[in-house]
Amino acid sequence: MLPDDLRTALDQALARFTPQELSDAVTRLTERYRVAGVSQGGNHLRTRADVAAYAAYRMPATYAAAAAALRQAAMLTPGFEPRSHLDAGGGTGAAIWAAAGIWPSVERVTVVEHDAHVIDLGSRLARGGPRPLPATTWRQASVTAGLDRPPADLVTMSYALGELPERDRPGVVKWLAEGAAMVVIIEPGTPAGHATVAAARDVLAAQGRTIVAPCPHDGACPIQQGRDWCHFSVRLPRTSLHRRIKAGTLSFEDEKFSYVAATTGTWPRPAARVLRHPQKRKGVVALRLCTEGDGLRDVIVSKRQGDLYREARDVDWGDAWPH
Repeated sequence: MLPDDLRTALDQALARFTPQELSDAVTRLTERYRVAGVSQGGNHLRTRADVAAYAAYRMPATYAAAAAALRQAAMLTPGFEPRSHLDAGGGTGAAIWAAAGIWPSVERVTVVEHDAHVIDLGSRLARGGPRPLPATTWRQASVTAGLDRPPADLVTMSYALGELPERDRPGVVKWLAEGAAMVVIIEPGTPAGHATVAAARDVLAAQGRTIVAPCPHDGACPIQQGRDWCHFSVRLPRTSLHRRIKAGTLSFEDEKFSYVAATTGTWPRPAARVLRHPQKRKGVVALRLCTEGDGLRDVIVSKRQGDLYREARDVDWGDAWPH
């Protein structure tokens, strides 16, 4: 769920518009993205209503995915306490809220975002709650490999790398990693999103960085492009407004995402990562794993295996598997 402070600030920002105005804006935005394509660039957010609708439509899911990915990275780097955070293509700031909740050590934040209306809303949200975020600088600029930037311990880019031309992405990934102790890149959990993350992972690994999550190794990804893709899922609740503007009936939604987290130091890693929902039947659990030394493996854990079986019953999609 969104933090209380963020949810309150977002509700206040959305109160300027009627639910119908927001719903109509979402419809227009969906059509613009469908026609132009996400990776074609362009200014799809043309009015303040568009920006508010986009925040209402996407910020909860973006926050949930960022929080899930950053939490996995933090679990594997217990000594990492970043003091500074750079969020590239940060939109209305979902990732900086997620990072602040995981690493209270963060004192300085910089968000690079090209849209002035998005910055206006994001900055109002950041200072709108009773406990505002750490000191945050919002910079209006497009993310490019040659852009000046402050040094940062933690660097994130969520749902933005895939919007850049493919030829520019390797340079941007190198730019993200300059001087950073940890880089986390998040994209939609689609085959295209996974391909973007996998290419970024190759760039980061070639720099000698340690891939701490989700991969249990730094070697080549064992998933064959076009046959499968690595992605994960997080479930988040929908408010009544959220359901209305999305024309949804369920009280929740599942956000699928792909991600990679890379660091400059070395950290102990689990032996494997669970890549799909565990299949739990009477007396057995079937796990699809990405492993450190054996690539992709399908493992069956039976009730006869005692403690290991009980552990397998509790494991979930995206969790580390130490065996």
